[in-house]
Order: sequence, then structure tokens, then C-alpha cells
Amino acid sequence: MHVQEWLDTVPAAAVYAVVALVIGLESLGIPLPGEIVLVSAALLSSQHSGINPIVLGACATLGAVVGDSIGYAIGRKGGRPLLAWLGKKFPRHFGEGHIATAERSFEKWGMWAVFFGRFVALLRIFAGPLAGVLHMPYWKFLIANVLGGICWAGGTTAVIYYVGVVAEDWLKRFSYLGLVAAVLIGLTSMLVLKRKAKKAAAERAAEQEPVPAAD
Repeated sequence: MHVQEWLDTVPAAAVYAVVALVIGLESLGIPLPGEIVLVSAALLSSQHSGINPIVLGACATLGAVVGDSIGYAIGRKGGRPLLAWLGKKFPRHFGEGHIATAERSFEKWGMWAVFFGRFVALLRIFAGPLAGVLHMPYWKFLIANVLGGICWAGGTTAVIYYVGVVAEDWLKRFSYLGLVAAVLIGLTSMLVLKRKAKKAAAERAAEQEPVPAAD
């Protein structure tokens, strides 16, 4: 079943919990579709389904920050052996190439890799654990983590919500314009047919008039 259709079948409180949980687990280092779940929930909130976009954004932000922090603690404790173990268990997501790419980003950008990593699927999974493995100072990580979580989760929720509202309003206007166009087409067709019928009746009457006798 489509994610949005499934979310539409559960209460609003459950939607908030699912969004926070999935994003939190993804941020912790488990490859889950956090962004898809957030976008689907934000679209639902724009369709008057009882989901408050502000609460949704707050839950998504909380899940992102807490998940990243737990991932940081796990990475700091597990170190390189943890990355090697993850590479064996999940080679598609934690392969040597992916880890090397993430490490280069951290070496080049430092705490900004945590902030901007929130907007990149690959780094979103790696940011927390890898920052812990590389022993990034926690205060730097926490600042980038909180700011990145707010901008990504809150920003995504706000953008998708307003896009959904605008799209719904546009579709309503489009439906009204379609109704007006249909009425005008119907009236025009009726007038054309009425005119043709009147003309045909006049022609038949003219044909049926008696021809005067010749002298």
C-alpha cells in the first residue's frame, strides 16, 4: 500500500509517532525512507485530515535530533569495527565506497557535513554514527544536528504543506472553470442546434408552399 494511503488510515497521533520513529531510526543509521514518510504526512496535513503541520514538523525534528544523537553515541563507542560490521551486514548502504565518500565530506566540511548531511540521503544515514566514529566534539555535533534537523524537518514540512494547499486550491479553481466552460459549451450548443432547427423548419415550410398556377 502507498505510504500516504496507509498513513491516512491511522489516527493523527499515530502519524506523528510513525514520522518521529522512522526519521529517528534513519538518523540513527538504519536505512529507512524517512523523507518519503515525512513528505507523505505533510501532504496529508494539507488535505484537512486532522494532522497539524506544526506538530508534525516538531515531531519530525525531534526524531531527527534524537536519532542522530543516539547514532553519534553508538558510533563513538563502536568505532571503526562498527562501520566494518555494518559494511558486511548492509553492503548496499554501508559499503566501503559510501563510507569513504561520507568521510571525505566530514574531513572537508566538519560540523557543516552534519548540517548539510541532513538534506542528502546518504549522509543523513551516516552523519550521526560517523561523527561519533571520528570523535567530533559533541557540542559541535549537537549544534549542527539541531539546526540541520530544524531546517530539514521543519522546512520540508512547511514547503510540502503549502505546496499541497496551493495545489488543492488550484485544482478547485480548475474544477470551477471546467464547470463554467461546460455550461457555456452546453448553452452554445443548444443555441446553435435551435438556430439550425429553426432554419430547417423554415426551409421545409418554403418547399411546401403551393406554386401559383400559370395563366
